[in-house]
Amino acid sequence: MKHGKKYVEAAKLVDRSQLLEPAEAVSLIKKTATAKFDETVEVHIRTGCDGRHADQQIRGAVVLPNGTGKTVRVLVFAKGDKINEAEAAGADHVGGDELIPKIQNDGWLDFDVVVATPDMMGVVGRLGKVLGPKGLMPNPKAGTVTMDVAKAIADIKAGKIEYRLDKSNIIHCPIGKASFEENQLVENFNALMEAIMKAKPSTLKGQYLRSVTLATTMGPGVKVSTVKL
Repeated sequence: MKHGKKYVEAAKLVDRSQLLEPAEAVSLIKKTATAKFDETVEVHIRTGCDGRHADQQIRGAVVLPNGTGKTVRVLVFAKGDKINEAEAAGADHVGGDELIPKIQNDGWLDFDVVVATPDMMGVVGRLGKVLGPKGLMPNPKAGTVTMDVAKAIADIKAGKIEYRLDKSNIIHCPIGKASFEENQLVENFNALMEAIMKAKPSTLKGQYLRSVTLATTMGPGVKVSTVKL
C-alpha cells in the first residue's frame, strides 16, 4: 500500500519497535494528525481470544468521560409511553413497524445507533440482514435493548461507545478527536481499557492483550505498553 507524503513524514516520528506509555503515545499521535479535517483517534486492541468460541466473545459498552467528539444520531424502536420518553430524551428518530419498509426497501440509514425496548425486538429482528452487517443491531450487552430508553439515549449522546471482537479477534474503538486535549484522550483511553480488562473471558488461557495501538484516521499507528494495564 502506497502512502502519501504527509503519512510518510508523520511515520518518521514513530519508532515501531518502541512501546510508549498512554500519555506519551497520545502526545505523539497528536503530532502525526496532519489532515485538513479533525481526525478521529482510534484504539486497536489485538487480543488472544478466539471469537469462534461463545465463551471467548467480548462485547460491551463504555461511556467515555470526555465523549467522542462526534454528534450521534439515535433511532429508537418503541411503542406506547416509551415513544414520548424517547422523544423527550432527545432521540433523533422514534417509531415502530412503519420504519421497516423505509429501512428495508428505501435504504434509509440516517442514524448511528439503534435502541429498542424488549417488546419491539420482534419487529427489529426483521431488519437483522440490514442492521446486523453494519453493527447496528440492538443488543442487551451493549445496553441498547432496554426499557430505560431515556438513560440509553443520554449515555449514547454523552459518548457511549460499543466494543466487540471482529473476525480477526481485534477490537477497534474511537476515543475522541485529534483536537481533544491530551489529558482528555488519556482519560478516554483509560476508561476504555478498564472496561476491556473487566471483560476478559474467564476461560481464556494465555495472553489476553497481544498489542494495543493508537492511531488517527490518516496517521501511523503508535504502540502502547500494556504492562500497567
